[in-house]
Amino acid sequence: MRRILLLLTTLMMMAPARAELQAVELYSQDALLQMIRDNTHLAQMRRDDCQLVEDVRAHAKVLKEPAYQMLWADMLMYGVCVDEDVREGFYYLETASESGLPDALEQLARYYRIGKFTLVNNDLAVHYYKLASEQGHLRARFDLVRMYINGHGAPRDYPQAYRWLFEEVYQHEEDRQTARTLLAQLEPLIPPRTVAAIRADQKFQDKYR
Repeated sequence: MRRILLLLTTLMMMAPARAELQAVELYSQDALLQMIRDNTHLAQMRRDDCQLVEDVRAHAKVLKEPAYQMLWADMLMYGVCVDEDVREGFYYLETASESGLPDALEQLARYYRIGKFTLVNNDLAVHYYKLASEQGHLRARFDLVRMYINGHGAPRDYPQAYRWLFEEVYQHEEDRQTARTLLAQLEPLIPPRTVAAIRADQKFQDKYR
């Protein structure tokens, strides 16, 4: 009996320290955005044992921070750490996109392109891809060009998309190869004089940097 009491006392003394060691800090905006771009944000919530649900809810609904609105949206749409609610989740994704968050704009475009949680709407997909692309979202630019190549969007917008990919500085070789392939497919859809002007502009910029 004495041994059992001693064991219980030891466990009670260890519990606060163990809880303190397992406490999870709220993600910084930069860290959260990187997790979203790497598509690890929901897995991280699970790894953190859903301890931050109320914090995420408050930052999304009360403080109205776009990155947390996007996290909250995905938690709701995929039922991670909360009850699944696709309608409310989609609302918060749209809200994050209305603030101009490029990652939310890209995700919304992708959902309309593939018909995720909604019907396929290529016009809206192009619209949101353009908004994300204007803010430099590389994956959005790739997918926007793919949509142009497949006949969606207005031909008057093709040169800008061509310029984006042509002038981009690529960190990864895989992205550079993807851009080269997409440019080769998009180029025949643009007047040769326009393509030549874009390439000449780039040469001028390179010369005087």
